[in-house]
Amino acid sequence: RDVEPCRRDERGSALVEVALVLPLLLVLAFGVVGLSRVIQARMGVSAVVREAARSGALAQEPGEAVARGLSAGRTVAAGYGLTNGSLALNVNAGGFGPGGCVRASAGYTVSLGDLPLLSWASVTVASEHVERVDLYRSRWTSGGRP
Repeated sequence: RDVEPCRRDERGSALVEVALVLPLLLVLAFGVVGLSRVIQARMGVSAVVREAARSGALAQEPGEAVARGLSAGRTVAAGYGLTNGSLALNVNAGGFGPGGCVRASAGYTVSLGDLPLLSWASVTVASEHVERVDLYRSRWTSGGRP
C-alpha cells in the first residue's frame, strides 16, 4: 500500500492571509486617494493665486486690482473644485503702479473626512504669487481717452 506524506490541513490559511493583508491594502488605497486630493488642491491653490495676481496687475487702479484679483481667483477656485468653504484668498495691491507689484496669497484646507480610515485627517495647502505691473503700460482706457 502507498504511504502518503504527512499533510496539514490548509483550508483556513487563505482566509487568515487575507485577514492580515486586507487592512494594509485598504489603508494604502485610501492613502493614494487622499494624496491625490491634496496634490489636486495644491495645484488648484497655485493656479488661484497666479490668476488672481495676474488679473490684479492688469487693472488700472489699486481698488480695481483687488476686486479683479479676488473675482478671478474665486472663479479659478470653483473650476478646480475648491468649494468646501475653507479657501482664504488675499490680494494685496499696496505696491500698485507702473513697475510695482500685486501680491496674492491663498490657503485651503483639504478635508479627508469622507474617506474611511482617514476621516481624522485634514491637510492645509498654501501658495503665494507676485505679479509685476508693466512699467511701460499705458493708462489709456479702451475708449481712447484717459
